[in-house]
Amino acid sequence: MSLAIVHSRALAGIEAPAVTVEVHLTNGLPALSIVGLPEAAVRESKDRVRSAILNSNFEFPRKRITINLAPADLPKEGGRYDLAIALGILAASGQIPAGTLDDYEFIAELALSGELRPVSGVLPASLACLKQQRTLCVTHENANEAAMPKAAKIIAGKSLLDVCSHLMGKNNLSFIPEEETLLSHDELDFLDISEVKGQQRAKRALEIAAAGAHNVLFIGPPGTGKTMLATRLPTLLPTLNDEEAIEVASIYSIHQKQGLKKIWKQRPCRSPHHTASAVALVGGGSNPKPGEISLAHNGVLFLDEFPEFDRKVLEVLREPLESGEIHISRAAQQVHFPANFQLIAAMNPCPCGYFGDGDRCTCTLDQVQRYRAKLSGPLLDRIDLHVEVSLLNKKIFLEEQKIEEAENSESIRQRVCIARELQYQRQQKNNANLNNRDINAYCKLTECSRILLNRAMENLNFSPRAYHRILKVARSIADLDQSDQIEEQHLAEAISFRALDRK
Repeated sequence: MSLAIVHSRALAGIEAPAVTVEVHLTNGLPALSIVGLPEAAVRESKDRVRSAILNSNFEFPRKRITINLAPADLPKEGGRYDLAIALGILAASGQIPAGTLDDYEFIAELALSGELRPVSGVLPASLACLKQQRTLCVTHENANEAAMPKAAKIIAGKSLLDVCSHLMGKNNLSFIPEEETLLSHDELDFLDISEVKGQQRAKRALEIAAAGAHNVLFIGPPGTGKTMLATRLPTLLPTLNDEEAIEVASIYSIHQKQGLKKIWKQRPCRSPHHTASAVALVGGGSNPKPGEISLAHNGVLFLDEFPEFDRKVLEVLREPLESGEIHISRAAQQVHFPANFQLIAAMNPCPCGYFGDGDRCTCTLDQVQRYRAKLSGPLLDRIDLHVEVSLLNKKIFLEEQKIEEAENSESIRQRVCIARELQYQRQQKNNANLNNRDINAYCKLTECSRILLNRAMENLNFSPRAYHRILKVARSIADLDQSDQIEEQHLAEAISFRALDRK
């Protein structure tokens, strides 16, 4: 048979569109051409494939070989098609049976010796392959990652010869069993909130943020514990469920070839430096890759020294904070990445950091205003809690704190889990993700609460978006108290966490 068809998968965002590798052999001068919008790495596969076939004791056909990667308008990149191309050539030349190929999909790069090498983005390919009810063939290094979806059929080989022996029925490759997948993880040592001295109000804000998945901005002088507090938020959050864990793992599967075991079911926490570019933050490139906001999906994005980020960089966060996703458009393709993250930011109140301290602060009013103007009003509106973190009393700081007496992360996380369970029973989503219709349905106020909020709107000049944010935070506070209604004290506490609006 001079025509063979092999199935593989491309990578477009977190999707894995099907790619059909068509190999046709004809008489003529020996040549090999690849069509179907291949990138440089794909075009170079012909040299890797030729050496791999010869070093695996097969014959490379001395004919004119045409390889089509369909669909032709989908860009192809990387060495992920090497194995499929090699098998297509061997099937078209009659060296392996072509009839068995239709039940499989193949993703692996080939070494010149014929050994298989791992590639990135195997998990999205495994999910797509499962829907088509095909068996996915990958390398041993990618096997555990590919087997993460339940009921996925995965076989793994070390070399091209292993795969060919399996297809010819001589030496069958065993399926990767479920018990070898990453269905469990070892708890990593984490920083506990009990290690933070004092700052009870800031700890309370973190608990509320964890309960409702709200965004937080800490404002205070240097050395008050803003970074310590922010880095301990992940310890208050519930463990990822299977669906959320697969979403996170799919993004990291694109980002890195291996190492998903370390982050399985762990809430991601990303903290880019303030010199990061807009592309590094939201993703992009000629072949778009996920940025920091997508790598923080279902987790925490911590931006320290918030005003030191370039203003244009911060403004790109506005749409993802509202929608929970990012769409990247390029001339060749448009991709979508999820970006449902909790933003935790920290900033000083002025350039020198000691605003209000007459002995230490040297900033003029104009300097303070210019410093705070780096953060736009629309961006601050999207942050639910503005929390002032003041300097600790020296007596409290110098006291020997007994960590075992302070409330630890585990006890707070138990209350957070109860509050989140109430939210999912009531509205099937976190309070931070409530839309306007949900707010009207689930954030009903008592008469006293309504009067209090109306006065706050008049006196503090809240925007409509800030109004909705206050209601969402008040709903989370009520959930922590396991209250069906938003009471006056819940609303008052939510209003108190709008520090920048009050100023």
